[in-house]
Amino acid sequence: MLEIKVGSILFEKNLFFSALLIFLMNSCIEPFDTEFVGFESVLVIEATITNETKQQKVYLTRTFEFEVDNTTAVRNASVEVTDDTGSTFTFLESEPGIYVSVDTFSALPDRNYKLSISTQDGKSYGSSEMQLTQATQLDNITARRITNDDGIDGIAILADSFDPTGSSVNYRYDYEETYKIIAPKWSAIDLEGDPAGGCGLVKIRNVRDEQICYNTDFSNEIILTNTGDLAEDRVAEFVVRFINRDNYIISHRYSILVRQYIQSNEAYIFYDNLNQFSQSESLFSETQPGFLKGNITSDQDENEKVLGFFDVSSISEKRIFFDYTDFYPNEPLPPYVDPCNNNSPPLVDALGGCLLRPIFEDKSARYWADNPTPGPQEGPFFIVNRVCGDCTLLGKTEIPSFWVE
Repeated sequence: MLEIKVGSILFEKNLFFSALLIFLMNSCIEPFDTEFVGFESVLVIEATITNETKQQKVYLTRTFEFEVDNTTAVRNASVEVTDDTGSTFTFLESEPGIYVSVDTFSALPDRNYKLSISTQDGKSYGSSEMQLTQATQLDNITARRITNDDGIDGIAILADSFDPTGSSVNYRYDYEETYKIIAPKWSAIDLEGDPAGGCGLVKIRNVRDEQICYNTDFSNEIILTNTGDLAEDRVAEFVVRFINRDNYIISHRYSILVRQYIQSNEAYIFYDNLNQFSQSESLFSETQPGFLKGNITSDQDENEKVLGFFDVSSISEKRIFFDYTDFYPNEPLPPYVDPCNNNSPPLVDALGGCLLRPIFEDKSARYWADNPTPGPQEGPFFIVNRVCGDCTLLGKTEIPSFWVE
């Protein structure tokens, strides 16, 4: 079984963006020179429609030079998907570069789907016709404590799937992980400037909801496996995600939603090549790979480079929950994102100016406890960095709709 799990190079959301750097590296004079010659602005398309009944999405951006931090969204384009029965599904721009179908729809078997795009500069693009792949259920998602090949102790998220018809073969996975965050030094007491003025602070009741939060992260990897060389079309305990036991995201309660996509041979090859080209040893080698060609081309110029793939995939998903204590009972929690050491700065600095009050006025710290015996250079309160007493720096206090304890 071929198993590939390679992180994207620069980006967290759009998988195709990792290929942009590959294209740009082709323009380098020297393998490690960050100066680019003959830069081309190439249209980048991420488009996967599935058999889920929902508003489908298409992402349009353009390549950008290495030094640029943000992607360039393609605005005000016309986007539609058609099938061979005459149905047309129109997409409208909901956010810069993100196009959402006006109506909910699902890809159906035995229909040929095509993506068409017209940009504001008068250019148009079209994909080859694609059919929905075999629908295969994601049978099981489990979490297991393992030691990985690098000798690291952690939790593996494992996927199981089986297609008795032997028609699926090409599997791609992504995930959304949601985790509970508990600020380790949240206090029911807060400090504010003394209304009487000066450098003093007074204790008040903390009315901010900052103790328990939740955050969701999305996979930024292309995760593939192929069963073509196996006796049966079965995915068995495939590692979709590995989490180091020292990762704070599993400190309390953790949930992961895993999606399984069944891909066509053409789509699998595209993603496989994208994986291979995304590896640093490929990017920084003297022999650079060629442009990664997908199934979308310009209607006006067959030589114009277009980066992306229009995929029609069947999808299945499952969600699981677990607690840190399920795998590490009576063991210390993973390190928090901050050491959360106590500090007790004096109320005034050496020149007599207010020191502690401005820290609380700009909300960069949180009260932890009183300092009963302040030293010569200490104040009456122990404080901690804000993240130690305010979980909203890492997540949101709203409980997700799917969350269960």
